Amino acid sequence: MKITIALLAGLVFGLGLSLGGMNQPAVVLGFLDLFGAWNPRLVFVMGGAVLTTAIGYRLVFRRDRPLFESDFQLPTARRFDARLVGGSALFGIGWGIAGYCPGPALASLSGAAPSLLVLVATMLAGWWLAAKIPAARA
Repeated sequence: MKITIALLAGLVFGLGLSLGGMNQPAVVLGFLDLFGAWNPRLVFVMGGAVLTTAIGYRLVFRRDRPLFESDFQLPTARRFDARLVGGSALFGIGWGIAGYCPGPALASLSGAAPSLLVLVATMLAGWWLAAKIPAARA
């Protein structure tokens, strides 16, 4: 049942990204171009996402436990460090260059454009590298 719910959630997420234009790099880059031909369309996409999340969290956390797990799994990290700032900066730079963030990039893979395939490959490599960095320090 958890896999079915995850699949449905992924389909709704992908559909929402497509309807909102998040899988169109020109729309995303237009939103990020604050001092040029700024396109405010994604403000409404982000606002809808924040509103939906706020309402959803309030409803979900009224329960004692999730439907398909024994307890909630919430992040415990509270540090604001160079790793967080650096990763956020790299994410933003990549988003600004490519016009895709991870969700829309994966949702757009069916088009199989060579540049998108390179983006996803380097994104996966970055995730792998980020997971290895703390292990190297320990």
